[in-house]
Amino acid sequence: QVQFVESGGGLVQPGGSLRLSCAASGSIFSISAMGWYRQVPGKQRELVAAITSGGRSNYAVSVKGRFTISRDNAMNTVYLQMNSLKPEDTAVYYCNFPPPLSRYWGQGTQVTVSS
Repeated sequence: QVQFVESGGGLVQPGGSLRLSCAASGSIFSISAMGWYRQVPGKQRELVAAITSGGRSNYAVSVKGRFTISRDNAMNTVYLQMNSLKPEDTAVYYCNFPPPLSRYWGQGTQVTVSS
């Protein structure tokens, strides 16, 4: 059974950094692409970064150059390093497969960028 648990969110000032972690259960993690998504109330969830099983990554235009996605297959974990954070990055962040499967959405982790 697949389950994702996100952590690492918090309150940070504009220009600051955070590192999010997503711990995955299930034996398919190492052969699966993974993605980080975010959602603001009243808006659709959006994909911000994705990484293949081999480590190739791609990013939404809004975060390219500021966010870095990585993975540790031995630890069944995917990370999102977020630098130069902006108030518009404020959202709940989730991990899931790309494309996402609705039954695997976790609780997410809240990121708030504010002075």
